[in-house]
Amino acid sequence: MSNDRERNSYGQYADRIPSTAALEAFDEREDLGRPLTADDVMEHLGCSRRTAHNKLNDLVEDGTLETRKVGARGRVWWVPMKAGPESDPEPATDRSGAKTPPPAVREAMAAVDLPGSGPIVEARREALLAAYQYLIEHPSARKSDFLDNVYPDHPAGFETDEGWWNAIQPALKELPAVDPPEERGHIWNFLGSDRFTPTLG
Repeated sequence: MSNDRERNSYGQYADRIPSTAALEAFDEREDLGRPLTADDVMEHLGCSRRTAHNKLNDLVEDGTLETRKVGARGRVWWVPMKAGPESDPEPATDRSGAKTPPPAVREAMAAVDLPGSGPIVEARREALLAAYQYLIEHPSARKSDFLDNVYPDHPAGFETDEGWWNAIQPALKELPAVDPPEERGHIWNFLGSDRFTPTLG
């Protein structure tokens, strides 16, 4: 009688590998904030994609991991990192009393290239920040959502919403935890509901 049970590259039966073994793949990342795919875990465990999915889903069920669908058929998993009182201070305020973004967002926004100079480019940075805030509050959004809900209050010197979007969307892709649509996709995702939660106001 043949034994059809799957073995990994070490000869272990895959159904005997504990689900927690999948966590080693998360521990060995150089970037601890990067979510992993089933392929990453499959490669680490030396098992099939189905086994990797089963281990990951077990860890989601017990609250060890979080997961989110990205793109048409993709899915990622990550270790949730809850901010504590010491690591989540009150956001700073500027002289007008408005909340300022956390350092990681400020650095990313300073690095992006927006057209214009002087007051115009500052207005465009404010529009970019407003688009980012919208995505945080609505973690799955379409282009039309930004045009309907952000552009009217933050036109930033653009006469048309298309011109505005052509300037804002390349910069939005560069901000932390933003997952832009794949080619021909329509949904923008924010991946930071657990692992990266900037408080902008």
